Amino acid sequence: MPSISARIPDEERETLEEVADLLGEDRSTTIRKALQAGLSDLRTRVAVEQYQTGEVSVNQAARIAGVSLGEWLQIARDRNLTTQLSPEDLERDADAAREL
Repeated sequence: MPSISARIPDEERETLEEVADLLGEDRSTTIRKALQAGLSDLRTRVAVEQYQTGEVSVNQAARIAGVSLGEWLQIARDRNLTTQLSPEDLERDADAAREL
C-alpha cells in the first residue's frame, strides 16, 4: 500500500486523535476511513451538481458518484433532484436501465 504524507493544522490533528479514540482504531486506519468517506461524498456532490444542471444523464451521474443506478436513483429521490435533461436523454437512460 503506498504511503501519502500530509500536513494538517493542530486542531484537525486533535480531532483526528479524538475520532480514532472513539473508534478504538489507530490514526492511520481512521485517516483511511475518513478519506474514503470524504471522497465518496465529493463524488456524490459532483454528480448531484452535474445532474441537477443537466450536464449528465442518470447513468453518468451514477458512474461519477461511484454507485449503482439503483443507488443513484435513491440519492436523487432523497435529495428531491430535478433535471434539465431532454426527453431523448431520459429515453436513453430508460433503455440503459432496462438492459440492466
